[in-house]
Amino acid sequence: MMKTTETKTIVFITGAFVSSDCWNDWKDYFEEQGYKTHVPAWPHKDAPACTLRQRHPDADVAALRLTTLTDYFTNIVEALPEKPILIGHSMGGLITQLLVQKGLATAGIAIHSLQPQGIFTFKFSFYKAGWAALGFFTDSQKTYLMSFAEWQYAFTNGMPYEEQKEAYYNLLVPESKLLIRDATTSTAKIDFNRPHVPLLFLSGSADRFIPASLNYTNYKKYTHRESVTAYKEFAGRNHFVLGQPGWKEQADFILNWLSKI
Repeated sequence: MMKTTETKTIVFITGAFVSSDCWNDWKDYFEEQGYKTHVPAWPHKDAPACTLRQRHPDADVAALRLTTLTDYFTNIVEALPEKPILIGHSMGGLITQLLVQKGLATAGIAIHSLQPQGIFTFKFSFYKAGWAALGFFTDSQKTYLMSFAEWQYAFTNGMPYEEQKEAYYNLLVPESKLLIRDATTSTAKIDFNRPHVPLLFLSGSADRFIPASLNYTNYKKYTHRESVTAYKEFAGRNHFVLGQPGWKEQADFILNWLSKI
């Protein structure tokens, strides 16, 4: 069987609310280390963030479901000449876990991952950051667009105002309310007892949207003793971790972890 260290293909899986451009620096950095990378945009989101915001409310994006996305990334991964390493952020971390469960990767890295079905937290910030995106009592056929104030609270807390504003303009996109709700259903179910390839969870102490404690609970749910599961919390990392100054610390940790498994 191919060792993970021999696999030189990475698929980056974007999370909700943001453009796949959030991986631009990561893509360049990992390619400098000799990896071949793929950063597929989500269906109906292959355009600059400002263009996607102009389409809001976007019926095509509003119709996206977790099953649709999982099937979409499954087809992309299965078309590659080798099983890749999967690196996903937030909703992309959940999709990474679902694809690892399907045996489609040589390793998985879940960065500030959205939780699978059945995992909860009592952190108030989690509910404050995510409640509006669920869109209860609103039209589910219309997309949800996070306000700048919500972005500051849920994604870029602790960053200078100008950096928050630039990130909002460059990356924020409309999102499907139904997709966010799907994370609480059996569509997001993980069999934590089954064998799996090496799986790494990264969390941040300053993440309000996906608290570190939620990621740790997710990590601890995996119980197969012969499978590698690892966890690392980084101080001061918010949910905008991919673009937050100092992101190379997380990237280097991943590279080092991959070299050892």
